[in-house]
Amino acid sequence: MNTEVKTAPRPQHVYKTEKQPSPFLEKVKLHGELIAALTSGVLIAIGWTLGHFEQSTASIVTYLLAFVIGGFAKAKEGISDTIAEKELNVEMLMIFAAIGSAIIGYWNEGAILIFIFALSGALETYTMNKSHKEISSLMELQPEEATLIQDGMESVVHVSSLKIGDAILVKPGERIPADGKLLKGDTNVDQAAITGESLPVRKTLGDEVFAGTVNLSGSVTVEVTKPNEDSLFQKIIKLVQSAQSEKSPSQLFIEKFEGKYVKFVLLAVGLMMFLPHFLLAWTWTETFYRAMILLVVASPCALVASIMPATLSAISNGARRGILFKGGIHLEQLGNLHAIAFDKTGTLTKGKPVVTDVIVSETIDQNEFLRIVASIENQSTHPLAGSIVAHAKSNGQKLVSIDGIEDMPGYGVKATVGDAHWLIGKADLVGKEAAETFKNGISKQLASEGKTIVYVKSDEEIAGILALKDVVRDDTVSAVSDLKDLGIFTVMLTGDGEKTAEAISKESQVDQYIAECLPETKVGHIKELISKYDTVAMVGDGINDAPALATANVGIAMGQGTDVALETADVVLMKNDLPRIAEAVKLSKRMNRIIKQNIIFSISVITLLILSNFFQFIDLPFGVIGHEGSTILVILNGLRLLKS
Repeated sequence: MNTEVKTAPRPQHVYKTEKQPSPFLEKVKLHGELIAALTSGVLIAIGWTLGHFEQSTASIVTYLLAFVIGGFAKAKEGISDTIAEKELNVEMLMIFAAIGSAIIGYWNEGAILIFIFALSGALETYTMNKSHKEISSLMELQPEEATLIQDGMESVVHVSSLKIGDAILVKPGERIPADGKLLKGDTNVDQAAITGESLPVRKTLGDEVFAGTVNLSGSVTVEVTKPNEDSLFQKIIKLVQSAQSEKSPSQLFIEKFEGKYVKFVLLAVGLMMFLPHFLLAWTWTETFYRAMILLVVASPCALVASIMPATLSAISNGARRGILFKGGIHLEQLGNLHAIAFDKTGTLTKGKPVVTDVIVSETIDQNEFLRIVASIENQSTHPLAGSIVAHAKSNGQKLVSIDGIEDMPGYGVKATVGDAHWLIGKADLVGKEAAETFKNGISKQLASEGKTIVYVKSDEEIAGILALKDVVRDDTVSAVSDLKDLGIFTVMLTGDGEKTAEAISKESQVDQYIAECLPETKVGHIKELISKYDTVAMVGDGINDAPALATANVGIAMGQGTDVALETADVVLMKNDLPRIAEAVKLSKRMNRIIKQNIIFSISVITLLILSNFFQFIDLPFGVIGHEGSTILVILNGLRLLKS
């Protein structure tokens, strides 16, 4: 039978696409604020020149154009926000100051105020776009087309039309367009976009693959397992977008403070318009002029911009390295962490037990022992059975046929191989006294090392034992050490027995361990840690540890590319990379430090400008430059967090 896939002639229009705007119009739209600000600056120069040549009417008209063109975007934003939130804002303060300057004849100063305010607004928009760069680059990794295979024919379709069960062809060098599993072929896949993993991952028949990752070698056929909108890639994009829109406690406080502060400034300006004339004998013009300067320099623009750019930059930085934060609140809290609790299985350890010791009696060959035990365990569904089979196969053992097998729940299995009867399982199954005295009681020593013992009996004697252990990850010790260096207390919570917990805690080098924990008891232990250490994080696999993750101040899930983890924790490590936790804590501390720098700097500048205005040291243009310049500086300082 000929199974060759035929290629149908590609139609010119497989699916409809919307007409794309021209690149020029897109650039104009993107940089509209900056273009308007620069145009305003040019008009100010023309107005000043006309005024210099005593063309006062033409000069005023030109200044008015500068007001309208430069201030339109900010005025629209300020008025619409004021109506929507029923609160005055900094944009309204700037509008009042510019109008006030024009009223007393300071057209040039008012226009310069509008120009610099518009320019700073344009730069703020530009820097905000910079902080969203990681999302844009992520979205560009999502393919728009897929090669669908139906009835042996290929056709190119839009990814949104793919359905669960569809088969798609992915050629070498192409990005995989949908989440799925390999139906045909094997390849190496670059999963950096999903997990941050630098090395390619080998994928064979039945393995899971993710949209947005790159097929590096052979052509493969993938069966779609999720619609496009539910793919892990789309969930990551939505998660980071929602994180960027969620505000931290500091940001919420500043925004709440802004409304009250604006009212206070307007009250102070109202008093400034009258009191200096009567108390300090200033002229009415000077009094009003100084009131307008106060309106400018007392505006909290820099204070308002102290937090959000820094938070967005830090979230974007983390996303680039496979650390996903669900909001600024969780990122902010990480910097205040005093203790961290780890689940054992799959977090500190690899989560898959491996055979560490095989000890047999003198009457049986070790290879024969392994071959028979693995053949029996291959028929079992016990969690340890797969590890024993894998160990035997890795040692070159070929499985043999089993004549009969009987599962004995809670104890092990009974099997027949040829004429011999075999028992595999707990000590009680094979005879407790014989098991404990086998090889001078070596099982007791192995158990003290945190290992699980499987006993094997052939006919009437103990044939041997196998010791298995869930081994500690290669990077666990270094990750725990990094957290200790940051002054964070480390605890391991596990459902395992005391001996196993003690052995793993020593290998992991955590400060404390708590054994025999059920999911509900882990919650109680987390609450105790919070009462003692104030801010506590919990690290788990995102499924059975969900109650503890929710109880902790910050829940951290070891993602390994699973969308379940995205829904359970506050922070997700897309690759099971423990050292990323210390990186996330350092990033949070850096962000909190930069935010404090910004707040102190902005308050200092506002105070200095207010005092300078009261003592008549500065004029309106310098007040505008000092005020708006400080705003730009705090934004740029926050953008430093984009760098690793």
